[in-house]
Amino acid sequence: MAKKEITYEEIMRSLLSGEYKPIYYLMGEESYYIDLISEHLANNILSEIEKEFNLSVLYGADITVPQIINLAKQYPMMSAYKVVVIKEAQNLRNLDELSFYLQKPLSSSILVFCHKHGVLDRRKKIYAEIEKCGLVFESKKLKETQLPGFIVSYLKQKQIDIDTTCASLLADSVGTDLSRLTGELEKLIITLPSGNRRITADHIEKNVGISKEYNNFELRNALIEKDILKANRIIKYFEDNPKSNPIQMTLSLLFSFFSNLMLTYYAPDKSDQGIAQMLGLRSPWQSRDYMVAMKKYSGMKVMQIVGDIRYCDARSKGVDNSSAGNGEPLKELVYKILH
Repeated sequence: MAKKEITYEEIMRSLLSGEYKPIYYLMGEESYYIDLISEHLANNILSEIEKEFNLSVLYGADITVPQIINLAKQYPMMSAYKVVVIKEAQNLRNLDELSFYLQKPLSSSILVFCHKHGVLDRRKKIYAEIEKCGLVFESKKLKETQLPGFIVSYLKQKQIDIDTTCASLLADSVGTDLSRLTGELEKLIITLPSGNRRITADHIEKNVGISKEYNNFELRNALIEKDILKANRIIKYFEDNPKSNPIQMTLSLLFSFFSNLMLTYYAPDKSDQGIAQMLGLRSPWQSRDYMVAMKKYSGMKVMQIVGDIRYCDARSKGVDNSSAGNGEPLKELVYKILH
């Protein structure tokens, strides 16, 4: 049986309770959680005075494994712990040399490796050795369908409300980069009027620059409902404002939706709950758009649409498209979807 992967929430609970491992290997494509965990370890275990003697922040390209071991073997000065953070650990050479130290790591030293944009090969012996005495955490990119739930949860912790439509609007417009997304959320929180604890579409439009009427989320809704007039108005707005509405973001959202829609035709349970479970949605309410779309589009039509989106993507990159702009390919795609 495969070992259950530890979550960010589980790691933070153990850290907040004062339970520390001698080594943390933080890796993965999503840097947001790697940064949160490493910053907590660097900033909260030691007092400001203790940090002067017992905190080392180094970079993988500038240090060797023997030097890291030497630091780890040093006892802390006037503190219970010594913390050594290795940023950009993916640039470290000969990590296997850490093996000898891992046989008996110093309990007063906490090594933190931050390996971004990739993972440590699980087949290597060093992976098992780190896991045996410490903790290995893979920070994975969230799926697009998980982003609205992340936004609602993030704001709830700040005691700020947002409805699911606004959360989806932000998710669709900002994308899956959680560092950028949380930055936009913090900007929205700071700019809320005094005493106001709710983020609205008007507030998003004013402070993030996303039109509440002309955006990818509303385009998707127009296509779901087969609202030809609304869809064409949005496409015209996109054509007039290409910098704020890049075609690649639009195509990515449409491809994700219609690819998932194609899967729903094969769902054994076509209830809200059944579709949510099949697509990995956080809440059954997210299934409702797919339920509506299944009534508007046949399975064969959806397969054709997915192919049309792929072709439009190729045209947007210059294939069979002699014009400089992306307005025409997107217009043609919307026409093909709706007819």
